[in-house]
Amino acid sequence: MLVISIIGILMLAAGVIIFSYSVWQHRNSEEALADTRRKLSELKHKIESEQREASLKIKDELYNKRREFEDEMRKERLENDKIHKKINDKFDELAKREQRLEDFRYELQHKERDLSRKQDTLHASETKIKALYADLIAKLEQTSRMSCDEAKKTLLEILESEVQLANNKWIAKVEDEARHTAKEKSTQLLVTAMQRYVSDLVTPHTAGVVQLPNDDMKGRIIGKEGRNIKALEMATGMEFVIGDTPEIITISGFNPIRREVAHRALERLIADGRINPTRIEETVAQCEREIEEAIIEYGKNTILEFNLQGVHPEIIELLGKLHFRTSYSQNVLIHCKEVGIFARMLAEELGLDPQIALRAGLLHDIGKAVTAEIEGPHAIIGAEIAKRCGEDPRVVNAIAAHHEEVPFTSIYGALVVIADTISASRPGARRETYSAYIKRLEKLEEIGNSFEGVKKVYALQAGRELRILVEEDHLDDERSRILARDIAARVEQEMNFPGQIKINVIREKRSIEYAK
Repeated sequence: MLVISIIGILMLAAGVIIFSYSVWQHRNSEEALADTRRKLSELKHKIESEQREASLKIKDELYNKRREFEDEMRKERLENDKIHKKINDKFDELAKREQRLEDFRYELQHKERDLSRKQDTLHASETKIKALYADLIAKLEQTSRMSCDEAKKTLLEILESEVQLANNKWIAKVEDEARHTAKEKSTQLLVTAMQRYVSDLVTPHTAGVVQLPNDDMKGRIIGKEGRNIKALEMATGMEFVIGDTPEIITISGFNPIRREVAHRALERLIADGRINPTRIEETVAQCEREIEEAIIEYGKNTILEFNLQGVHPEIIELLGKLHFRTSYSQNVLIHCKEVGIFARMLAEELGLDPQIALRAGLLHDIGKAVTAEIEGPHAIIGAEIAKRCGEDPRVVNAIAAHHEEVPFTSIYGALVVIADTISASRPGARRETYSAYIKRLEKLEEIGNSFEGVKKVYALQAGRELRILVEEDHLDDERSRILARDIAARVEQEMNFPGQIKINVIREKRSIEYAK
């Protein structure tokens, strides 16, 4: 019974607790619902406010767009009014032009009628003139005792002589103008090319003289019974001249590469101090290998200097050999570099391919490296080598034609000739031998004396000027001009020379009397 009472009390307490919790939960739910309703009311108010603001913005934008549209329409109306005005003006102008054309057509019709009347009058006058002309011709033939054909022939002969004289004067005038224009243009091109030519090309040292530390070294080089000097000459192919000049040995020989081998070998033997036939052979063989390597190195450096691509190894080796070759006291490799640079500059000024001009100028004397082994002109030999090595046909033709042994097929050949002449004509670039100088002067005087009417011929200024005295009674001034042009053409055909030769024809009339 007690237990039941306790259980009842506990159930009663539990019911009270559950009821209290339910009441508290209900109160919290009502508060949350009220809070939610308040937030919904605030959100609704905010949404309505934003809607009003958006509506106002839309209205403002619509107003602005409408205003812009009205402004655009106003501008278009103004433009249309201007266009209409221009069109109306054009119509008025066309109407006025049509009226002027109509007036002009009427005037032309009037002039046409006048011209027709004048033609009729001229036709009648022409008939009268023909009759008078025939009568006049008959009277002239009777008076001059010459037929019409004979008079025409005489007149044509006179006219032919006058026309020939006028033609010669015109030719002389055109030549003077062309010479002046060409001189100005060539001067401009040459000055531009020379200004841009700033490469520091140092002439390599190819001396044939070896300095000795003392005179006692001469005896060591000669050796016992001349064994050392004979071994040197046998190994190098050069001649060693030991004279009375103190501390100097001269190396004599025509092969520049062998001479360089001998020069290096002798200097190395002097520095080493061991001079005997065995050591001489070893040193010469070592120097020969070094020279072969140097030849390849000179060729590669030249190619790298000008940044050339696709050059055949044979051409590289031949370029290196040109380093040890001289022509008229001018280093051939440096001469080829100069020609290549000048040709490239000229090509750039003329709007041509500078690389083609550079290759043609650089390789134009490549045949000189093998002229000792192959017979024939070096230009033809060089062209064959370049063709065999796959060079451009324009380069091959420029090499073959730079001495005008074959005709030009492109302008690059002429550029190489010009650049070659510039390099060769530079003061001090070349020194001709005495015999060649005399032969050139004699040839010039021989050409001048071969023409009719020449009294005296003088070759002046190292063959750069040919002064010709003509017979004043045989040639007049115009024929003297023609004589100068003919002699110049003959010199160009029969002689090869760097630069240019001035042909100076002098005609004078001297009257001499003596007072007694």
